[in-house]
Amino acid sequence: MLPYGFYKVLHILGIALTLVALGGMTVHALNGGLKGENVARRLLIGMHGTGVLFILVGGFGLLARIGFAHGSGFPFWLWVKLGLWGVFAVVAAVPYRAPARGKSILLLLPVLAMAAAAMAVYKPS
Repeated sequence: MLPYGFYKVLHILGIALTLVALGGMTVHALNGGLKGENVARRLLIGMHGTGVLFILVGGFGLLARIGFAHGSGFPFWLWVKLGLWGVFAVVAAVPYRAPARGKSILLLLPVLAMAAAAMAVYKPS
């Protein structure tokens, strides 16, 4: 098993990759760009997918390192984090389908990231 610090850094790297990719796609769509016109689209999609994967792997690695028992039920805070991870995973489809929602996405992403961080830090049951 890898050390706790490795999983934490992997998780944070995943968050950074995901948020940067979502921000890049959203700003491009807000400026009137179309999906096919985005010269960085492949890079951003790759960053987004890799980031979401790192969030998931790092998060479950952290759970294992803090002694979370395999097969036990997930506590409330973990369900919230999984739900937020799902939102970050699917929100990449929104900017080009609904460019008018781009400003909302840019404002909402940091709030969702803060909510996920609060769940991790305070672990409310």
